[in-house]
Amino acid sequence: MTLLIIIIVLALIFDYINGFHDAANAIATVVATKVLTPFQAVLWAAFFNFLAYWVFGFGVADTVAKTAHTMEINLVVILAGVIAAICWNLLTWWLGIPSSSSHTLIGGFAGAAVAHAIAVHGFSGYIGEDGTTHYWYQIVSWYKAGKDGGMPSGVIIIIAFIVLAPLLGALASYLISIWLLNASRKSIYPKIFTVVLMILTIWVVSNLMVPYEEIVKNGKPRFDSHFWSVAFDPHNIKWFLVAFIILTVSAFCLIFSSLNLHQADAALKKMQLLSSAAFSLGHGGNDSQKVMGIIAAAVAVYIHTNPGVHMASWLDVVLPNDDLGVKGVMPGWIPLACYSAIAAGTLSGGWKIVKTMGSKITKVTSFEGVAAETAGALTLYFTEHLKIPVSTTHTITGSIIGVGLTKRVSAVRWGVTVSLIWAWILTIPISAILAGLVYFILSLFIS
Repeated sequence: MTLLIIIIVLALIFDYINGFHDAANAIATVVATKVLTPFQAVLWAAFFNFLAYWVFGFGVADTVAKTAHTMEINLVVILAGVIAAICWNLLTWWLGIPSSSSHTLIGGFAGAAVAHAIAVHGFSGYIGEDGTTHYWYQIVSWYKAGKDGGMPSGVIIIIAFIVLAPLLGALASYLISIWLLNASRKSIYPKIFTVVLMILTIWVVSNLMVPYEEIVKNGKPRFDSHFWSVAFDPHNIKWFLVAFIILTVSAFCLIFSSLNLHQADAALKKMQLLSSAAFSLGHGGNDSQKVMGIIAAAVAVYIHTNPGVHMASWLDVVLPNDDLGVKGVMPGWIPLACYSAIAAGTLSGGWKIVKTMGSKITKVTSFEGVAAETAGALTLYFTEHLKIPVSTTHTITGSIIGVGLTKRVSAVRWGVTVSLIWAWILTIPISAILAGLVYFILSLFIS
């Protein structure tokens, strides 16, 4: 039990570090454009980091918890993974490199699990609990097909989104920038496009809403009232936010051409508050869930390695299993602690990375800030819906590059960007190797 408590404490410390390491993701553009002071910006971002507790479910947490097969590892594996992730996060923060806290945690978890499999079984095959032959590399959940044709999961999908998340962010921000640029011109066609997009958004979102009957079927509603239960269902809130973001930008586009330069800049600065808040919500919902997943995995491993143990109600965690029809259970203190930790970390800042994100990649104005943050937020909501843990760092970096490309290719400082990409590529393998080494060292002292 002592080791389990240590893991939970270290996981929350990692969440705190994640907050100040990734604070730049949400506040770099509002600081660079002087919409908010650095102190105001971290308060703003921290508030919405914490508010994400009421918005998002636990899909990403479930994906992270199942990075390695919990029935084949021990608590030392998870401890080594968290320690390695903390070390890599602190190193990259010190160097001012906006690497991915998400991927260092995934890499650390997977690397320690592989080291455990090799240490216990060697490189030859062994008979698993299911009676079939397993090999050391199969301890990690590399790929799992989606249920009923849904989105597949596994470490390979997470690795794929190292490339896909920034590309999605760049494409979305590029398209939003082009949309805004055309809306600034006195032409009827951009307005027609905007009105059609507003109607389409309302239609799509209304069809994606989960009705009250479905909410009751899937679990206890949050409120006795039908209306408030539907309005505040995590799935519905997420789509309400998507609609609100798109409709707000659309409303601005309808009046953009009638504003003078000063009025347009003032309006864009106000919109930056909305876009940065939306991105901070996505950051909180995406990154806090990863730590929830690690804590859930640690509890599952503890129960498996201590059969017959009676768990206190505050540690009554159950991982969902779609194949067996088992619904997940997450005590309220775990998400509350995780969201609080990341919000507290965001309050601590992380100014070295703010400088890299806010000015070194490309010069950012209020116009570009709105486009980048809106694109980043929509990308995070989309990937969270698919239960894929992506890097908020990669997402916002891609979004900033996308708005830079609307000016000209040379507006992006590609030397800085290439350095960031190398950090992205190396994060998972270095974290995995580091976690493997930490596992072997810890195994000498912890049986």
